[in-house]
Amino acid sequence: MLNKFQNSFHIPGTLTANLTITLTVPSDCSLVHVSAVASNNSDATLKIGTSADNDGYLTAAAIGDSGTPAEFDLDDFDGALLSNPGVEYPHLLDGTVLVLTLDYDGAAGTAAQNVTLVATFCEG
Repeated sequence: MLNKFQNSFHIPGTLTANLTITLTVPSDCSLVHVSAVASNNSDATLKIGTSADNDGYLTAAAIGDSGTPAEFDLDDFDGALLSNPGVEYPHLLDGTVLVLTLDYDGAAGTAAQNVTLVATFCEG
C-alpha cells in the first residue's frame, strides 16, 4: 500500500486578488485528489500545473460553493502535461514545483470567501 500525504491551505476572508500557491514536492509522488471550496456562492476557479505550465494538470474549473467542496481526481485531470488526460494521475518527480492558481472571482464574478484547498498525494 502506498503512503498518502496531504497539503492543506486555508485563505480566510473575502479574496480581492488571484492567489498562486507554489510548493516543491518532497518526493516522487502522484497527485490523486484535490478538494476546493469557498464558504459563499462564488465564481472562483482553480487550475493546477507546474512552474513550466500552470494548467498542465487541470485546466480552470469551478471550485465548490457554500461549504460543499468540488473534488478533482483521475477523470478531472485534463491538462496538456498528461499523456492520457482523464486516465492517468499527474506524476511529479522529487523537486517538481507544483502550482495551484485560484482565480478569486472567475471571469469578474462573485469573489470567493474563506477558501480551503486540500491536495492529496500518493508516494512513489
